[in-house]
Amino acid sequence: MLSFFKDYKYFAIVLAILSIIIITIFYNILKVEKVLPIYQPALVNPELVDSTMQYVKKYHKIADFSLTNQNGKTITQEDYKDKIYVADFFFTTCQTICPVMTDNMNQIQKEILNDDDVMLLSHSVTPKIDSVAQLKRYALKKGVNDAKWNLVTGDKKQIYALARKSYLAVKTFGNGDAYDMIHTENFILVDKKRQIRGFYDGTNLEEIEQLIQDIKILKKEYK
Repeated sequence: MLSFFKDYKYFAIVLAILSIIIITIFYNILKVEKVLPIYQPALVNPELVDSTMQYVKKYHKIADFSLTNQNGKTITQEDYKDKIYVADFFFTTCQTICPVMTDNMNQIQKEILNDDDVMLLSHSVTPKIDSVAQLKRYALKKGVNDAKWNLVTGDKKQIYALARKSYLAVKTFGNGDAYDMIHTENFILVDKKRQIRGFYDGTNLEEIEQLIQDIKILKKEYK
C-alpha cells in the first residue's frame, strides 16, 4: 500500500496543481465585476422626475449649468469635466435632514480628499437666503474644502430645473408653483460622462459607505 502511494505521489502533486490552476481560471472567467447602472428618467420614481422627462429611456445627462460658489466664483460643468462627483440639494437654515446630510457629505470628502478624480457639489434650494456670504459661513462651519466641494447658489429656476430635469432628485411641493419643492435626502453619483450612476440616502450611514464603495467601482471603468 505504501509503495502504491509512493509511486503515485508525484502524479497526485501534479494533479493537485493542475486542479488549482483550472479552478483559478474558471473563477476568473466566471467572476463578473460589478458595474453600476446608468439611470434614465423613465426608470426613476416619477415623483422625482419632471413630467417632461419621464418618457426618456436613454442618453440622459446632467445639463449645462452656471452657478456661484461659497467664494463668489462662477462654477460650471467645466469645473467638473472628466470628474466623478456626488451632488445633493440642501439649504443652510434647514434644521431637519440637512445637517445630517452635510456631515455625511463631509465624511465622503475625507475619503476623496487626495483623489483628483472625485469632487462634491451641493446646490442650495433657497438661493435668496443662501447668499455667497451665507454659504461661506456655512462652509467654514462645516469644514468644507474649497478644492473638493462647491456649495452653489444662483438662479432659483435654474437650480430647480437641474434638480427635477437633470438630477431627478426632488419632489414638487404641490402648491401650484413649479419652482417650489421639497428637497430630498438623495445623494446622486455622477460619472465623467455626466450620467447618473447611483442614488443614496444621504442620512443613512450604510448607504454612505455603499456610495464610497461605488465610487471605487466607478473609478475602475476609467482604468
